[in-house]
Amino acid sequence: MIEPLEPSGLEPEEVLFVAGTYGSGEQPTIYIGALDTREGTMRIVGSEAGIENPSFLALSDDLTRLYAASEKEEGEVAAYALDLKERRLTALGAQKTEGAAPCYAALDSSGNYLYAVNYGGGNVNVFPVGTGGGLGGMTSQARHSGAGVREDRQDAPHPHSVTPVPGGERVLVCDLGLDVIRIYRLEDGQLRQERDVRMLPGSGPRHLALHPNGRTVYCANELNCTVSVLEAREQYAELEPVQHVSTLPEAYAPGSDDSAADVHLSPDGRYLYVSNRGHDSIVRFPVDETTGRLKEEGDWQSTGGKTPRNFAVAEGWVLAANQTSGNITSFRLNPEDGRLIPTGSELELPSPVCVLFLK
Repeated sequence: MIEPLEPSGLEPEEVLFVAGTYGSGEQPTIYIGALDTREGTMRIVGSEAGIENPSFLALSDDLTRLYAASEKEEGEVAAYALDLKERRLTALGAQKTEGAAPCYAALDSSGNYLYAVNYGGGNVNVFPVGTGGGLGGMTSQARHSGAGVREDRQDAPHPHSVTPVPGGERVLVCDLGLDVIRIYRLEDGQLRQERDVRMLPGSGPRHLALHPNGRTVYCANELNCTVSVLEAREQYAELEPVQHVSTLPEAYAPGSDDSAADVHLSPDGRYLYVSNRGHDSIVRFPVDETTGRLKEEGDWQSTGGKTPRNFAVAEGWVLAANQTSGNITSFRLNPEDGRLIPTGSELELPSPVCVLFLK
């Protein structure tokens, strides 16, 4: 189970989480919440205004800094000092991303650089992290070019996530518009492109999850509602797609609103979870412990809301951010089989689009 935190004013059984929501920034758009691990109920214990559409959040390993991608026409990434005891965020400034609609941010394995991708601008950016946690000026930018096969969604590059490789200098960028996972290496703050991994045409790679075995990568493909399994070699210098599995039930007829969104592994790596918008579910797949491939006996759990854009997994718990219905829902994880068990509890928030456990 997750270890409860006991900052001032919290019950011993409560654990903290943080959520980003869509909004103008005149009202709070980042919320700190507390999950009661006895019943699954949630409450707000802190909030921060002043940032528009914080669509994705990233945390430092020591939980003293938070970074947010501000998804707007002239995109920004903002830095905050995080005080867990007081449940307070203190703004440390922001940097322009030189592109529209930044939708993902992530710290590199050293914590010395922050990556951000612009969905609308088609570029990947690198910012140095100062000793106090603030961001310096951009040190590198890589611009993507080209188009995919779907004119409605792939008329241009659309980088959708950036996933640093643990303990290394490589970073994996999903480009939904190009149907590729682009592998970069970071050298002295500069991005060096190494190679492209071609995904299925029209699949729209969106988010990645890296298995703790260091040999397997999972890719949630937004446009064709699949998850791909890739074998990693040479410290992620090479990725080979070896399996593609639908994230929707076989008897379900997908519509225009259906798309895969987020992907995570259970902490022990035994199960993979993918959220489905439209179907409004999280699917669970058992993972073969030898090959890393998925056993295709998935099962689906309603997220108790509409448009589960993002979700968070920790020991014993899952939180789902339902964007359209405006609620976060909680689930216990069955320790025997990894299935999601609804608690029946929800926390109403305006358009939640990202949620992270503060652990």
